[in-house]
Amino acid sequence: MGTCARSRRRIGRRTIGMSMTTAVILLGLLAGLLLGGCEAPAAIADETTATAPRPQFEITTSDAFDPATLAAYDGDHTEIYELIDRRQGEHLENLQRWLRQPSISAQDVGIDDMAELVRSDLEAIGFSETQIVPTSGHPGVFGHYDAGAEKTLLVYMMYDVQPVNPEDWASPPFEARLIERPLLGKVLMARGATNQKGPQRALLNAVAAVIDATGTLPINLMVLAEGEEELGSPNYPELVDHFEERLASADGAFFPFNSQSPSGRIQMNLGVKGIVYFEMEARGGDWGGPKMAEIHGSYKSLVDSPTLRLVQAIASMTSPDGNTILIDGYYDDIRPPTEEEMRLINGVAQNYDGAAIRRLLRVERFVDGLEGTDAIMRHLYDVTLNVDGIWSGYTGEGVKTILPHLATAKVDSRLPPGIDPDEALARVRSHLDEHGFEDVVLRKLSGYPAAQSSVESPLVQAAIRVFNKWGKVEEVWPRLAGSAPFYQFTERLNLPLVFNGLGHGSGAHAPNEYMLIEPERGSGAAGLAEIEKSYVDLLYALAE
Repeated sequence: MGTCARSRRRIGRRTIGMSMTTAVILLGLLAGLLLGGCEAPAAIADETTATAPRPQFEITTSDAFDPATLAAYDGDHTEIYELIDRRQGEHLENLQRWLRQPSISAQDVGIDDMAELVRSDLEAIGFSETQIVPTSGHPGVFGHYDAGAEKTLLVYMMYDVQPVNPEDWASPPFEARLIERPLLGKVLMARGATNQKGPQRALLNAVAAVIDATGTLPINLMVLAEGEEELGSPNYPELVDHFEERLASADGAFFPFNSQSPSGRIQMNLGVKGIVYFEMEARGGDWGGPKMAEIHGSYKSLVDSPTLRLVQAIASMTSPDGNTILIDGYYDDIRPPTEEEMRLINGVAQNYDGAAIRRLLRVERFVDGLEGTDAIMRHLYDVTLNVDGIWSGYTGEGVKTILPHLATAKVDSRLPPGIDPDEALARVRSHLDEHGFEDVVLRKLSGYPAAQSSVESPLVQAAIRVFNKWGKVEEVWPRLAGSAPFYQFTERLNLPLVFNGLGHGSGAHAPNEYMLIEPERGSGAAGLAEIEKSYVDLLYALAE
């Protein structure tokens, strides 16, 4: 081991006895100070630049994908549309039944009841095969409608929702009330309204209307729903295990999704980043610090702090500004953009408005002042390392001077195509060990790789054509920068996936979540009836 490495290890172990002012700064910035260099800060910056460059990918074509070049779907299913219009009261009640049933996976509230509600609704619609499927965690739901058709669509659903703080809501989160919102119209406000119970039950409304109007469906349907998406889908692979051969026979997978802005603008996404989500824990032990419980804060003069140790371990993984990951090899496996992705990015760049995004996010600037194509590329192809939460000791009102024995942080890392989540976590472990933080515990909570479909796949093309009928697809992105377990379809089952749809909603994971039901006159966004009619069209367009 070289002198520099030994120096980093000593600093990693022994710089805990710092002033409380420095500790407060570290806790506030989390990763704002890089500890572990072998020289002065300038030398640390030089080492950062030399050993941890972020990959730079260039766009080498001027071609741009234009979704408007795909002709709008011209099918007309008037009998079904009219039935949907007549049943709007009943269809709204179906959404409300789902939304009024709590199903908070993190707290195991209402999960079994919601799973049975999904199963029984599939049975009532006409699915000949339905079942609750046990897993190592919350159960899944499987349904199969065999229309004897040539093509089959696999529908992914999630029936769980995020926790709520009812006091933060303008309307009780599980009462699913219709509320008038200025500039929007009537919205259905409830936890799960847009993420994802609302659009999913709207799809089933459409399916029921097709069956009742025509006696059958134009395609076969399989539904595989989970109750752990909000937990990172740790057991969805078990559900796929049960039905893998049957699922792989499908022609594509679909996840109902509200994709419209309030003005009606439609953005499609063809994939997602992967993720590895883990906890880091520093606890007093043989290295130092109190082992069993907190002790009086005055003993900081003699005793190491697990809290500051955790902060330093986190800080060691990034550059001083927190924006470049210093873990060896962490950027190495990113797959460069394909020719198709370059064309998609060029198309997106024509309408990209970074200032509008910053206003929406309520941030003043992007990292490094990024704009335009540079911002798009960083968003889609960068690996992230993000602290979601950190806690230790006393955080209540007033004063309690203690030296905590335990500190924990939750960390997520978003992974573009090419990076395996387990390999990424192994690199985090190696980095901590190399820098003297062998005692810092890592606990993987979830993880899966990226997923993406081709814009040329028949399912994606059919979806674009349908959305162009009811609105206008303005942008088709290679992927979201967020994550979902869609690799189970695109990688494991080798199926194209569409997770888009008409409709507008907002507030996912936040108070006052809603889905637009009856838009104001002149609004470009679809209401419930139009959403359901577009789902009808998608079924028929895929059957062609």
